[in-house]
Amino acid sequence: MTIPGVNNICVVGAGNMGHQIALCFAIAGYKVKCTDINEEILKKAENFADTYLPQRVAKGKMTEEVAKQARANISFTMDLKEAAKDADVVVEAILEKLDLKRELFAQLDEICPPHTILATNSSFIVSSKIAPVTKRPEKVCNMHFFNPALVMKLVEVVNGPHTSDEVAQKIFDLAKDIGKIPVMLKKEIYGFLVNRILAAINQEALYIYDMGVASYEDIDKAVVYALGHPMGPFRLMDLTGIDLSYYIGMERYQETGDPKHKPSPIIVEKFIKKEWGEKTGKGFYDYTKK
Repeated sequence: MTIPGVNNICVVGAGNMGHQIALCFAIAGYKVKCTDINEEILKKAENFADTYLPQRVAKGKMTEEVAKQARANISFTMDLKEAAKDADVVVEAILEKLDLKRELFAQLDEICPPHTILATNSSFIVSSKIAPVTKRPEKVCNMHFFNPALVMKLVEVVNGPHTSDEVAQKIFDLAKDIGKIPVMLKKEIYGFLVNRILAAINQEALYIYDMGVASYEDIDKAVVYALGHPMGPFRLMDLTGIDLSYYIGMERYQETGDPKHKPSPIIVEKFIKKEWGEKTGKGFYDYTKK
């Protein structure tokens, strides 16, 4: 923990991404408060921390002292004001819906001290769409972790037109301080770096599948065994959430009016059926079977 002026972190959203982001900070020595409006999700996040840290010790990946300190560093609360009132940095990790994010950032702007940096973990939404609801646009930026946040090293930091260079650099340095490999985007672009590339791959994979050219299993095999990716696009969509793919597609379509951004028919079908991937037990693949 070596970033001047950064001691307390608030993570808003205790879902799959949020609670792992919170643990990344806690393991690195920061005091972290993780908050969510859903009590059940918050309890699952706390149970995850109570299970994950001892498992790392048992596997020899972490010392007992580090695990004990990390658990002491993190707390969980449904009270947003309690979680954010002393934060030096807030990382938002809620649903990929712009109106929800704007509402939250307006609340955070009122709760947090003037020096607090407000970062969004959004994988697609640029922070310039959120910053205007605050009185501190220069302290709003993107800090995008990848799923699963405890494993994936890359963090995308976006220096938006409203973001001060000092704030962008501080978030970049913070990512390095918790053991991540940050990349700095000098300007905003929809989807940032990785997801723009992934979106192109996913769009083509879904098109091939919808056209009946090949099964999703064979498309995944082709990408893994020919292109060397660790997993195919359909398995990856199951991991990140088919609901996320749907929301992102609809958000982009509503913004541009371009039909090419509409979610694929199979994505719409699975969204309606709530077959959202690993989180629901079924997506393209069935996770209820051993």
